Amino acid sequence: MPATVTTTAFGTAPDGRAVALHTLDAGPVRVGVATYGGHLTAITVPDRDGRPADVALGYDDLAGYVGDTAYFGALVGRYANRIARGRFTLDGVAYTLAINNPPNALHGGVVGFNRVVWDAEPVTAGDAAGVVLRHTSPAGDQGYPGALDVRVTYTVTADALAIDYHAAADAPTPVNLTQHTYWNLA
Repeated sequence: MPATVTTTAFGTAPDGRAVALHTLDAGPVRVGVATYGGHLTAITVPDRDGRPADVALGYDDLAGYVGDTAYFGALVGRYANRIARGRFTLDGVAYTLAINNPPNALHGGVVGFNRVVWDAEPVTAGDAAGVVLRHTSPAGDQGYPGALDVRVTYTVTADALAIDYHAAADAPTPVNLTQHTYWNLA
């Protein structure tokens, strides 16, 4: 059975943009990917008895992700983790970032990648289903230098979930991308 991607409406982001939910289905593995924040909303795999079980913690609707402060299933960036006091120096220039975890900048700032609507392109190839998410963070976004073009690809097969990151900047800038899923392996 070939892998499939199903796209459904998932609500409207605070900025008024439509949010889609892409369900990647590759047989026993199904993954939900929201364009809001690139959140993994569900990861369904066979449990120890072969029954489908969702092993990702998350929310049933967009409102949960909009109000989330734990980054459940989110794409995190420009910079995952904390930047102390929201300040850094690069090539002799001091930068001040948006503070969202006083006194630090955490996971990209007040409007990190977990709070934007990503452009999405579903892809399938035989037994693999995926979605390519794209976002451009302009120069100065949350205080970071340089424009940053980011592409994140989620791919599911019958036995794996792969996440590939690509970022290109037009000026030196710190980049540390990650995915922030919480797992329920009970």
